Amino acid sequence: MRTNQRRSATDEGGRRRDRSRPPAPEPLPYPVTDTHCHLDIADADDGDELTVGDALAAAAAVNVTRIVQVGCDLPSSTWAVAAAERYPSVVATVAVHPNEAPGLAEQGRLDDALAEIDRLAGSSPRVRGVGETGLDHFRTGPDGRAAQEASFRAHAEIARQRELALVIHDRDAHDDVLRVLNDVETPERVVFHCFSGNETMARDVAERGWFLSFAGPVTFKNAAELRAALAVTPLENVLVETDAPFLTPHPFRGRPNASYLVPVTVRVVAEVLGVDLGTVCQALRSNAERAFGAW
Repeated sequence: MRTNQRRSATDEGGRRRDRSRPPAPEPLPYPVTDTHCHLDIADADDGDELTVGDALAAAAAVNVTRIVQVGCDLPSSTWAVAAAERYPSVVATVAVHPNEAPGLAEQGRLDDALAEIDRLAGSSPRVRGVGETGLDHFRTGPDGRAAQEASFRAHAEIARQRELALVIHDRDAHDDVLRVLNDVETPERVVFHCFSGNETMARDVAERGWFLSFAGPVTFKNAAELRAALAVTPLENVLVETDAPFLTPHPFRGRPNASYLVPVTVRVVAEVLGVDLGTVCQALRSNAERAFGAW
């Protein structure tokens, strides 16, 4: 997900939203990784924004000891690489987000942007993935989809050539995302960021050996279908993420998200899979290393 706009301070009825930062959950018994985060994006009321250092410290305090910082455009991808080189607990991915691609194509700048993403992907051993890339049929209409697909295909090739993980953004575009992935030579490691498909898709993705990353929505009261998809996913294919500062898990939905809230989602994952929390944590750490390498 990518937006630079803050959420409205009031709801549709004019009532003030609770935008306070949620309390820290109980620490996990073993360390895990937030595999998709946007530390560079603020989403809190003025005066309540976490610095990067504070965000990392708060996460570490609940045993979320590593973070994958995700790029969405050239500035944020450059920022991600710099952050990964500065903070030992952070690694980076780089990309042009699907919703950025149509505008760049209209300006005649998409090819140059993709060339810069390729350069950034090879600029540091702290870069571990290419993405988030993919397709978004929610925010981009039919006129922009050819550019999205061209960008997606280019990112997949960069990831393959650079031997990096390919991080997929798939919003209301499941069939077309799978069609493209069936048509290109994919890298060894593919991660479906904030997986949102059904049981059939979950089985398909897992059977290919790819990773399904679950975020706050799997905790939402109205997400029975998503929990059903998680339930059929082998533990060795599961990752967890925040997509912070977005997609804050229940019961804090709508409030600012950060990596320290990963334990809320991890506990729901353990409950849905029927596996004890310690086993889930250890598997999630191992899975993150298989997806993004050790750090």
